[in-house]
Amino acid sequence: MGRYLLRRLNLFIATSFVLIAVLFITTGYFPTNKAVALTGITAPTPEQLQNIEQTYQLNESQLEQFFAYTKTRLSGDLGLSVTSQRPVIEELTQALPASFELAIVSGLIAVLLGVPLGVLASLSKNKVTQHSIMAITLTGYSIPVFWLGLTLSLWFGVKLGWLPVSGRINLLYEIEPVTGFMLIDTLLWDSVYRFSAFKDALFHIILPSITLAVLPFTVVVRITRAAMLNIMELPYIKAAEARGLHTSTIVLRHALPNALIPVLKNMGLMLGTFATYSMIVEVIFSWPGVGSWLVSGIYQRDYTVIQGGVLGVSLTIIFLSILIEVIHNAYNPLSRKEIYAAN
Repeated sequence: MGRYLLRRLNLFIATSFVLIAVLFITTGYFPTNKAVALTGITAPTPEQLQNIEQTYQLNESQLEQFFAYTKTRLSGDLGLSVTSQRPVIEELTQALPASFELAIVSGLIAVLLGVPLGVLASLSKNKVTQHSIMAITLTGYSIPVFWLGLTLSLWFGVKLGWLPVSGRINLLYEIEPVTGFMLIDTLLWDSVYRFSAFKDALFHIILPSITLAVLPFTVVVRITRAAMLNIMELPYIKAAEARGLHTSTIVLRHALPNALIPVLKNMGLMLGTFATYSMIVEVIFSWPGVGSWLVSGIYQRDYTVIQGGVLGVSLTIIFLSILIEVIHNAYNPLSRKEIYAAN
C-alpha cells in the first residue's frame, strides 16, 4: 500500500507540473504585456518592472522563465487582480469556502436521496416503481443545468416568492467570517439573531444546491441500483437469506456497504463535470464562489484571476480525485489485491 500511495503522490506532482506548464504557455498568448499578465500590475514603475524581470527571469530562456514561473506560483504568489489590485490568492481563499459549502450540501443531497432510491429501484418487485425511478433519473440526467436553475429561480423565487434566488445571506446580517461556511458562521455569530441568520442562509442555499445536486443524484441512483442488483445475486447474500436473516439486515449490513464502493469511485470520476456545473450554478444564483469569481475575471479580462482560478480549481480537482481513489482502494479489499498483484 505504501508503494501505491507513493505512486499517487508522484501522479499528483506530475499532473500539477503539466498543469502549470499549460498555464505558463497560455500566459504568453494573452493580448497584453507579459509583465502585466504575470503580475496584474497595469502600470509598473521602473523599479517594479525590474523586480518582475528578475522574479520571472523574463530576459532568460523559456525554460528558465518556466522554472521561475513555477517557483513563484507554488510559493503562493499569484499576482494582483487587474481590476481590484488585490492579491489573487486572497480573493481565491475568500471564494473557496462558498464553493465548498455549496458542493458539500449538494453532494449530501445527492447521496442521501440517491442511495435509498437506488436501493428501492433494485429491490422493488413493482415494475411501475422501478420504471418511475429510472425515468426520473433519466430525465434529471438530460435536463440542462442552466435551464433547471433558471426555471427553479422563476417558479420558487420570483412567482411564488418562497426562496431567495441570489447570494448567500441577506445583506442585513453582518456575519463575521470564522470558518468561511455561512451555515456554520451564522451559528457561531454572537448575536440574538443567529438562528434567524442561519435560517436565512439555509433558504439561500436551497435552490443552488438542488440545481447542482440533480446530476450526481441521477448517477448515484443508477450506480446504486446496478451495484445492488449484482450484489444481491452473490453467494454470501444467498447464504444470509438461507439462514433466515431479515431483508433489511441483509441490505444494511452486507449489501449496501459493498454497493457504496462503486458509488464512491464514480463520484470521484465526476469531479470535473461537477466543478463545471458548479460554475454555471454560481453564476445563475450569484453565489460568491470560485466559479462566479472566475467567470467575472474572464469577462473583465483579468488575466491573473484567470490563471489563479484555473490553477486553484484544477489542483483541487486533481487532489480530491486522487484522494477519493485512495479511499476507494483502502476501503475495497479487491482493489488492494489488484494493487499488490500489480506490484
